[in-house]
Amino acid sequence: MVKVKKNNIITLKAVQNCVELTLDGKRRLDLSLKGITAVPKSIQKLYDLNEVDLSRNLIRTIPDFIEHFINITVLDLHSNYIPVTIAGLQALEVLNLCNNRLRSLPDELGLLKNLHNLNLGLNLLEALPASVGALKELRFLSLSDNRFTSVPGCLGRLHKLERVNLDRNPVLTQQMHKQMTVRPTDNFYLVKESDLCEECLMKYQTERKTFQTVEELEAFPITLTPNSNL
Repeated sequence: MVKVKKNNIITLKAVQNCVELTLDGKRRLDLSLKGITAVPKSIQKLYDLNEVDLSRNLIRTIPDFIEHFINITVLDLHSNYIPVTIAGLQALEVLNLCNNRLRSLPDELGLLKNLHNLNLGLNLLEALPASVGALKELRFLSLSDNRFTSVPGCLGRLHKLERVNLDRNPVLTQQMHKQMTVRPTDNFYLVKESDLCEECLMKYQTERKTFQTVEELEAFPITLTPNSNL
């Protein structure tokens, strides 16, 4: 167990004891549930980290030195009090900002070009910056438990997006139907299963089973619903 000194300082040795090797060979630092109010300066010595978990603490700011960790692909900051100041982490693939009382997001979020999974659930968001539309590699997005009254228009530019969670938002049903029922892209159409008649739905399920190659599956319609769970 990591011992936090009275002045809220965690030593380098204590931090090193929290580093583990994942099954796929990545170095992961787990400082979750430590009751810390700041990111320990001692982690600056661990420049080769791939994953960092600082979740469920009392952290209010992210220090500038965090952007020196250019190899980080997974950053978990959920359940803190953190504003978003991590645009320099260009290698990020997974970012969890759930439950941080966020009311807005900076335009710089769109600079995280390699992001695949973004969790913004349990915040106070009413809109997304247009720059989110630049996250071309994004596949999973959670916006649950926020204050969205309409589906963010920038989602229409995310052609690799597979799942969106808009649960427990005051999204207008009619507007969701208008914006998300059909969205053409270069390769497929996104539709809601609820918009298919019983006959079409059965035909969809039957014909999909006949496709054998990856190319055929990619060309087949993909379903996206606002109630999909991440």
